[in-house]
Amino acid sequence: MCGIVGLFLKNKSLESQLGALLTDMLITMTDRGPDSAGIAIYSDEVDGMAKLTVQSDTPDADFPDLADNVGTAIGAKVTTSVKDTHAVLSIPAQHFDAACAYLSENTPVRVMSRGEVLEIYKEVGLPKDVAARFELSAMTGSHGIGHTRMATESAVTTMGAHPFNTGLDQCLVHNGSLSNHNSLRRKLRREGIHIETENDTEVGAAYLTWQMQNGATLGEALQSSLDDLDGFFTFVVGTKDGFGVVRDPIACKPAVMAETDDYVAFGSEYRALVNLPGIEDARVWEPEPATVYFWSHNAAPTATEKAA
Repeated sequence: MCGIVGLFLKNKSLESQLGALLTDMLITMTDRGPDSAGIAIYSDEVDGMAKLTVQSDTPDADFPDLADNVGTAIGAKVTTSVKDTHAVLSIPAQHFDAACAYLSENTPVRVMSRGEVLEIYKEVGLPKDVAARFELSAMTGSHGIGHTRMATESAVTTMGAHPFNTGLDQCLVHNGSLSNHNSLRRKLRREGIHIETENDTEVGAAYLTWQMQNGATLGEALQSSLDDLDGFFTFVVGTKDGFGVVRDPIACKPAVMAETDDYVAFGSEYRALVNLPGIEDARVWEPEPATVYFWSHNAAPTATEKAA
């Protein structure tokens, strides 16, 4: 049992409140996942720049010289913003791959997210404590997703917390259990997809990345997951310009959605949504089984695809 929340803002005037709204939703789901918590925030893009969010168990030792060391290694100016055990490195996009390689080969830090607008913050602990450590309520952006974890199939660690990022500006949170994740993990690794943990959710995220690397849209990848992933799952996926939702054909994991002219919201339970502005006038529904839902800032406001 885990808790999932998501918020996609249609009204730009609410972007300054994104972190505060998501934090309230996340903390409300504490009893569904007291082991660890995480949040993905999609913020403003800076032309020509990319972001790496990294984590360290010893930030006082690892972060002070990190930007200078990476910048010297790749021959470019790198800046950093530190929040507790996480730091966001801003890197010229043309040097992004070189920076990733340097961090992997020369530092103990672990990469939480890669992309142009995505930042992921996650740690072990109660959601209210994780939110306070990273000052999540002060964050701004266009959309975000969050997760509270009750571990069932892998260790309670920072790397085992959600969201999982396996493709640029793409991340996933999950409630449920995938029964074929071990065989699929081996297949995806043979295909060159990087998977770092033994968590089944990371396999789900990696599967979507693999599908999209092979030409599928996110909607098509989510549709394929209904055939290729065994088990019970509710997925909420974040992308650079939107977010998607899909439940398995049995749909035994709880889920509720709400939409107004200002936003689309997701929660494992309705109580995660009750403090959103205008919720009393929202269209509220339970997402159907085996149906893909997706909202994008660069396309029509809503789209659904019913599985055949």
